[in-house]
Amino acid sequence: MSIDPRVALQSLTAALEEHLVAASNRRGDGDPSVEAAFFAVADAFEVYEDALYEAYNEVTPLQVFDDEEDDEDEGNEVDDDEDLEILED
Repeated sequence: MSIDPRVALQSLTAALEEHLVAASNRRGDGDPSVEAAFFAVADAFEVYEDALYEAYNEVTPLQVFDDEEDDEDEGNEVDDDEDLEILED
């Protein structure tokens, strides 16, 4: 069963709006409402990406990283200015 990419996009947009509300009302580090909104955005994005690919064989230039990937990459940090210079060339 496929999901219409437009419906998935609306869900992603709603999740982003909810994340903004949660972030603006944050009650300190580790606020559970912000964390829940964070994961809702990630989930909604994956649904949108799958729907987009299934309908149009297309993807976005975005990627969701999980905590395990972040832990693996901690020792491999790259200077953001260096990345920008590469893109500008």
